[in-house]
Amino acid sequence: MNKNPITIEALTVLDAIDRRQSFAKAAEELNKATSALSYVVQKLEEQLNITLFERQGRRSVLTAAGRLVLEEGRLILQATSLLADKAKQVATGWEAKINIAIDSVIDSEHFFKILSEFLLAHPTIEIDIRESVLNGGWDALEHDEVDLAVGATGPVPLQKGFRAVPMQSIDMLPVISSTHPKASLAKNALAFKAELKNIRRIVTHDTAKINVARTAGLIDSQQILYVQNIDQKISAQLAGVGIGYLPRHRIEQYLKTGELIEINLDGNNTAECFLAWKISNKGKGLKALTELLSQSGL
Repeated sequence: MNKNPITIEALTVLDAIDRRQSFAKAAEELNKATSALSYVVQKLEEQLNITLFERQGRRSVLTAAGRLVLEEGRLILQATSLLADKAKQVATGWEAKINIAIDSVIDSEHFFKILSEFLLAHPTIEIDIRESVLNGGWDALEHDEVDLAVGATGPVPLQKGFRAVPMQSIDMLPVISSTHPKASLAKNALAFKAELKNIRRIVTHDTAKINVARTAGLIDSQQILYVQNIDQKISAQLAGVGIGYLPRHRIEQYLKTGELIEINLDGNNTAECFLAWKISNKGKGLKALTELLSQSGL
């Protein structure tokens, strides 16, 4: 295989000459002799069999081919610079990437404000976020698909090596659309319970792939519609397709407008939520992020 003539050194030289518009000034910036830069450019031109620069008075200007090499080459220079930074990060205990599972019931707006603060302080850490439902966060955490679970619902699995910090509990309300045929029974607990088996229940799929999946909420209904997340569940219930529990903070506006009506059922239903990660994960980035999230009141 022939050696690639386009080296990091050659791209660095081209970049400096273009920015400084002069071989001499570029040589001064790179702390090299002007002749050394001329040699690098001449050698690259010979190996590629193209002309990279042309003289315009006292200025050295890139040809069309030279401009292409430089523009594409600058992407390579940026990538190598980022690679060097990430290598230094990892060598000092800072992860290059953190994978996060966020439960569908969590207030994502609040979470992303906190994440923004974290990324301002640690801009080179890559973040990969996925949505989880019910046992899905624990499942992904156990099998190393994610490093952090945000809003994983209780109970906490035992003897899995997890560190779990309680978050604010989520107030889950049983609601029905004002357009649903049974909406008039919403405030009559006895009458509604008598009809419950005949009313379709909207259920979010548990995203657990390996461990036992589960459902939560109304269990007496014999008709079920499964959806992927809370957004779809809200839309389905607003459309009058069925009933189910939804997070209060996500539906306040619909309760105020009367589009959704709280069903009068006995007892409260709150979802315990946890911030969780494996105790064996000692990454400094994860430590900094979990501390920030723990202090945020999320």
